[in-house]
Amino acid sequence: MAEIGKVNTIHDLSSSDATVILSLNNAHAKETSSLDNVSLKLLLDMAFYTRGIDRGATAFLIALDHNASYGSPNFVWFKATRESFVYIDRVIVASVARGLGIARFLYEDLFAAAIQAGHDRVVCEVNIEPPNLASEAFHAAMGFDGIGQGSIHNGTKTVRYFEKTLR
Repeated sequence: MAEIGKVNTIHDLSSSDATVILSLNNAHAKETSSLDNVSLKLLLDMAFYTRGIDRGATAFLIALDHNASYGSPNFVWFKATRESFVYIDRVIVASVARGLGIARFLYEDLFAAAIQAGHDRVVCEVNIEPPNLASEAFHAAMGFDGIGQGSIHNGTKTVRYFEKTLR
């Protein structure tokens, strides 16, 4: 695991990192959703941004831009309400590495990549039922504003939609 003082390199991730990404992702499927090899490959193929720490073993972030052909109900909500955006599909930091600033480090890298590509906003959602209070607090601290909410997966989850304007 990376220590924050040693977290100075974010790596591009690819399908060659799939085993490691799947392991971390599926250990935290409650907060995001589970993936298998096929769904991960599809996600990586359409991603705007796929980067991580320790090849995805310590942390990773996968984001798509508004041009992706993605069927996630949350992504579809943003497509219906925003003309252009970068959508954070999932960001996961290993439990033992939380609180070290790694998510902030990845988000700042994503913001720079989004600006460089000409995007003016980054969007995401956070579970509010079941609650994910740490994620809500993190996104507020990163300058995201709540812009709506939705019920997904036949009412088993409620999410709050967030947006951060970059310019």
